[in-house]
Amino acid sequence: MTSADALSTAPVLARVVRSGFVESMHRGLAVEVAADGSVTRAYGDVDAPTFPRSSNKPMQAVAMLRAGADLDGDLLALATASHSGEDFHLEGVRRILASVGLDESALQNTPDLPYDEQARTQWLRAGRDRASIAQNCSGKHAGMLAACVAAGWDPTSYLDPQHPLQRLMDQTVAELAGEPVAATGVDGCGAPVMAIGLAGLARAFGRVAAAPAGTPEGRVRDAIRSYPEFLGGTRRDVTALIRGVDGLIAKDGAEAVYAVGLADGRGFAVKVADGGQRARPVIMAELLRSAGVTGAAVDELGQVPVLGHGQPVGTVEVEGI
Repeated sequence: MTSADALSTAPVLARVVRSGFVESMHRGLAVEVAADGSVTRAYGDVDAPTFPRSSNKPMQAVAMLRAGADLDGDLLALATASHSGEDFHLEGVRRILASVGLDESALQNTPDLPYDEQARTQWLRAGRDRASIAQNCSGKHAGMLAACVAAGWDPTSYLDPQHPLQRLMDQTVAELAGEPVAATGVDGCGAPVMAIGLAGLARAFGRVAAAPAGTPEGRVRDAIRSYPEFLGGTRRDVTALIRGVDGLIAKDGAEAVYAVGLADGRGFAVKVADGGQRARPVIMAELLRSAGVTGAAVDELGQVPVLGHGQPVGTVEVEGI
């Protein structure tokens, strides 16, 4: 089935209820895989290819390490990030670049404002314009540049899909997903984005979360677990989820993608058909709860209020899971 067919025939997984009235519905795909990579639950065609967008970043960080990038701890977590643009994120990007003799002028990601509302307000008050370092993918781009320098590859053409680093990333995503990359496109930040099935995405996250310590996968897992605020930000739901569930790694992505891996090797992934972000955390929270993953962080993830006159008058509710 094509991606268009999978999305158009996806089941309704969430509905928006305002004042007791069903106002809208969201179709979506969701999957749970076992530690051996087999699909244990599927909602919709989870083998059809989709762009995981930034949910691919932990696998891409594995490729950076395989290329020889000298990254660890907070800076490795930042290489997996769609960061909020807070001061510590930007300082971390500069540290990655400086470690290989570069500065922010080497970044080729799309200039933007900080993602976080407070950070964006501070940025604008300081009279700053859009900049590559402020864009949420600058950590990944700095990591890619560090990998290029370590491997002796041209750092000026690192966004070319035929660049050795991008070919290595393609191979690494395919290996961890257990399936070939179905298509390659241009992500919002300008880097290549690799399409895989939603089941493959969940499989990759389970493998990274359960990887042996010291391996590239295990190093990425440990960095995410130790520094979740570098992967997201101080006010991000993905950061709170990682902090709140022992052994869990997670990564959100544009167009309403969410992926989770557990220490026991299970993986989960969600894609909302219409790209609506409000349904994404609610569906993932219920997918986790129904798999026995509980706790305050999961409950909080699943609470998305519907507002009327600035006050909660309803909720986004899961259907069919």
